[in-house]
Amino acid sequence: MQTQVREWGNSQGIRLSKEILKTAGIELNEVLDVTVSNGVITLVKAFRHRTLEERAAEFGGKLDLDGEYDWGESVGREAW
Repeated sequence: MQTQVREWGNSQGIRLSKEILKTAGIELNEVLDVTVSNGVITLVKAFRHRTLEERAAEFGGKLDLDGEYDWGESVGREAW
């Protein structure tokens, strides 16, 4: 695919198709890190820690924080 640098208000910009963004796993309004090296512009999804709510959603909203957890057999001088 090719695209063109165009005027966008007081700036310049490029447009990327939905298919390209979907293939790259980039969603609308997502923050990207931009680097330039030897004339090459690289866009990378910015690392962001997920919130507790986002993490809980992966488990159906249940965190089950109370109770004990089985860490397995001791491997050193731990006292259980």
